[in-house]
Amino acid sequence: MEPKWLLWAKQIQGIAQSGRAFSKDPFDQERYNELLDLSADILATYGDVDTEVVKALFAKESGYQTPKVDVRGVIFQHGKILLVREKAEQKWSLPGGFCDVGLSAKENVEKEIFEEAGFRTKASKLLALYDMQKHGHPPQPFHYYKVFLQCDIMNGTASRGLETDQVMFFSKSELPELSTSRNTEEQILSMFAFMSEPNRLPYFD
Repeated sequence: MEPKWLLWAKQIQGIAQSGRAFSKDPFDQERYNELLDLSADILATYGDVDTEVVKALFAKESGYQTPKVDVRGVIFQHGKILLVREKAEQKWSLPGGFCDVGLSAKENVEKEIFEEAGFRTKASKLLALYDMQKHGHPPQPFHYYKVFLQCDIMNGTASRGLETDQVMFFSKSELPELSTSRNTEEQILSMFAFMSEPNRLPYFD
């Protein structure tokens, strides 16, 4: 579970952003801006980042605040799971990323797998819908849902992408160092349960 201060800061930010979007009263607008600054100060102080960086991040957001969506593709082969290594931090994750507007979760994950791992796939099953703040990920400024979809390889060969430099299959006992902002060890291990139990019901928070 994420720390209370982080949860409160994100809730304040969400309320303030929504208030700015819908309130027509100039005095309320001023108060909502003060709340945004307060949430940025909390995140900066306890998260050990520069306040202006946080404010700039919040400034990009507008309208009613809702959770953002991240998709991850789960591909099994010979008792192993496909992972890609992120160039930025040299750690491993299931291929995937944030959902693009105009594409479904299925279309997004198939696109991400091709771009990051080189395989053309077909998403076949929803395995899990995680609330990121409940699963031990590092602190994040926004609220995210993570969608894990099982995918089947149609064609293609393993190849690195613009954001990845290695593509490999790993067994349950040989997992590499993971990018915990993208997926935790607990989540990866839970995916293996779906491999051994094909009729297992999807997990959701």
